Amino acid sequence: MISFHDVHKVYADGTVAVDRLNLDVPEGTLTVFVGPSGCGKTTSMRMINRMAEPTSGTVVVDGADVATVDPVRLRLGIGYVIQGAGLMPHQRVIDNVATVPVLKGQSRRAARKAAYTVLERVGLDAKLAGRYPAQLSGGEQQRVGVARALAADPPILLMDEPFSAVDPIVRHELQREILRLQAELHKTIVFVTHDIDEAVRLADRVAIFGPGGSLQQYEEPARLLSRPANDFVARMIGAGRGYRWLQFLDATQLPVHDIRQFTVATVADAQLGDDWALVVKPDGLPLGWIDAGGVLKHRTGASLLDSITSVGALFRPGANLSRALDAALSSPTGMGVAVDEAGKVTGGVRAADVLAALESHWRD
Repeated sequence: MISFHDVHKVYADGTVAVDRLNLDVPEGTLTVFVGPSGCGKTTSMRMINRMAEPTSGTVVVDGADVATVDPVRLRLGIGYVIQGAGLMPHQRVIDNVATVPVLKGQSRRAARKAAYTVLERVGLDAKLAGRYPAQLSGGEQQRVGVARALAADPPILLMDEPFSAVDPIVRHELQREILRLQAELHKTIVFVTHDIDEAVRLADRVAIFGPGGSLQQYEEPARLLSRPANDFVARMIGAGRGYRWLQFLDATQLPVHDIRQFTVATVADAQLGDDWALVVKPDGLPLGWIDAGGVLKHRTGASLLDSITSVGALFRPGANLSRALDAALSSPTGMGVAVDEAGKVTGGVRAADVLAALESHWRD
């Protein structure tokens, strides 16, 4: 466990960076510090490995006041990932990953051998091991940064806005990778971001910091979204609070409606009227939507594929209400396509049913 006990940080010019912080990070959880620039979230995290020192108060890791622990020894036992990966440009990927184990006394040969396993764990091909950081994409560099932090198998991982320098698609992939790794490894992670969506998506618990380094609220994401402590937190969460909250609500009881389906082989001869219909592949996987006008074009010589509109997002087993609403809203018909574990169509979900389920939840 990581604990902050009445931690205060004041700079020489009198600026308060962290204001009397009291907070416990439970072992094996992913806690996100979020807030605007200059609110003390990064300073608070850096006190854990003594890259910043408190003016007063104590930071405790596994029962020991970190002020009493040699900073070098402390940092060798804590993984650290920063924005832009922070890799050593003159070293190959494999040696970047092996850095901390070598510093801890492991032979370079053994450290390199183990590094291949860590690279695979974070989703990188072993063939990248011999490249230099400049030869990698931004997303690959960040994965190497995570691999380097994990190489010595530290119980604690600090992540300082690690994904803010990559594009949204890569960022989403990296977030998914962190969730996968955490489900597998159960590290104690403190993750700093200014992005509330990233915080809500990743965290077991979210700490929202405000101006002057004061902690405004510290909750599980679902409660944070449903019960913001004050106006600052409500503004920080933003206008999309209700939509974000849907991802914490179960959709297993959501009704699944019948959808008219035709295979690619039969749709050209189908009588659709004015309704949309779903075209499926021979194996039952969804191909796309088609309407009467699209079929008419096909009959007059246009390609069938030209008449098919994308399915949109799919609603999969075990998904939450957010996924159901996304499927419905991204469909050209207003009916989201539901599929089973094998990806075969089972029916459709409607946005109105999602809103009804949300209303029922509030009543309960």
